[in-house]
Amino acid sequence: MKIVIVGAGEVGFHIASRLSLENKDVMVVDTSDEALKRVSENLDVQVVKGSGSSPEVLIDAGVKKADILLAVTDSDETNLVACLTCDILSPATKKLARIRLGDYDAYHEHFRTSAPHIDTIINPEIEVVKTIYRLMRVPGAVDVGEFEGGRVKIVGMRLEEGSLLDGLRLSEFSSRLGGVRPLIAAIVRKGQLIVPHGNDILQAGDLVYFISEATKLNEVLRFFNRRMKPVNRVLIVGGGLIGTRLADLLESKNIHTKIVERNPERCRYLAERMNRAVVLCGDGSDQSLLMEENIKDMDFVVSLTDDEETNILVSLLARSVGADNTITKISRFSYMPLMASIGVEQVVSPRLSAINSILQHIRKGKVLSAMSVHGEQAEVIEAVALQTSELVDTPISKVSFPRGALLICIIRDDEVIIPSGESVIKPDDRVIIFATREAVPRIEKMLTVKLEFF
Repeated sequence: MKIVIVGAGEVGFHIASRLSLENKDVMVVDTSDEALKRVSENLDVQVVKGSGSSPEVLIDAGVKKADILLAVTDSDETNLVACLTCDILSPATKKLARIRLGDYDAYHEHFRTSAPHIDTIINPEIEVVKTIYRLMRVPGAVDVGEFEGGRVKIVGMRLEEGSLLDGLRLSEFSSRLGGVRPLIAAIVRKGQLIVPHGNDILQAGDLVYFISEATKLNEVLRFFNRRMKPVNRVLIVGGGLIGTRLADLLESKNIHTKIVERNPERCRYLAERMNRAVVLCGDGSDQSLLMEENIKDMDFVVSLTDDEETNILVSLLARSVGADNTITKISRFSYMPLMASIGVEQVVSPRLSAINSILQHIRKGKVLSAMSVHGEQAEVIEAVALQTSELVDTPISKVSFPRGALLICIIRDDEVIIPSGESVIKPDDRVIIFATREAVPRIEKMLTVKLEFF
């Protein structure tokens, strides 16, 4: 697979990093010498200097032989022109564009269906708002992914001392917990990702990723000393693109919303635009303002300013004056591993949301969705089992899954199946597979072609 990536920023760099480790042929295009130097010195990919919107540059990058073009610069206009130019030069190449501005929202379908066309539009702001709302709906969750239209959830949750699972061996789940119980997909312990086996014992402080049907989630949460509860009051700090989109969503759900924004002009715009949300002009990192707004009565405080240090400070201040739940927007990937150590657990990233959206479109096989787990260490992949796949018509115990991969769910019609060794995947079943980064290339092959041995 040959992939041309236009844009060597954070999203482009990390997508290139992921794909190069999977031995894909990657070419990165950017106008910045510094960005290209970072790519070429750290990744096993090729680079071309120039604008991705230029036909000559795209030809030099090999777009005519590319399977996929990813346009992920910080400029919506550059991304659009790059894809439209690519469609003229190489119509068969699949084109994905990152588009951030809300002005284009009404035209996404037009871009996909008109000629020249763009196969997929990815809006990080829309995706991160979806992520925030998923976190709000699962109390205590550090990470939440949804599959099969929300029927199946994967939840990452910190295991508290004294909970029912603390000190329990995975092989004892069936006898100790009864019929409705979590299926453990992964454990993160002291920063290390563990693909669990029956002999593994859960420990307080572990970040546990588990699978549950949505209808049974409340029953499963009791094992983590949690329970579902409605979200009624939310304070948003930062009235930018993401804050505005989130406020719109919360208003549509009849959730009482307050927005704190320090820019007076933006405050006036928000006050005119919002229907019911209360707009406060002030500094969200001002402790006295947070206390005046009865922060302890808020179900969630969401920090969405353009400055990540401010977002971290707001979350820490909110927790110190009584807020139970905070969600913090972070853009720099280098900050992510540090967040849990300072008490900031629920973190969202527009860039990571963009990467998750992109992954499903560059995977081989009929992949429906993909979600990164614990940074870039692993993925959860939802796919359709093709007739040609190595997975079908064979008992799971006889399938040669690579080390670091785990089949965690089979969905057949309206039935959600937690697989055992005797389970058999049928063609057109939906499967959900957890795979470490190293196991992903092998899983891609398993999802597409049955290997023949002679």
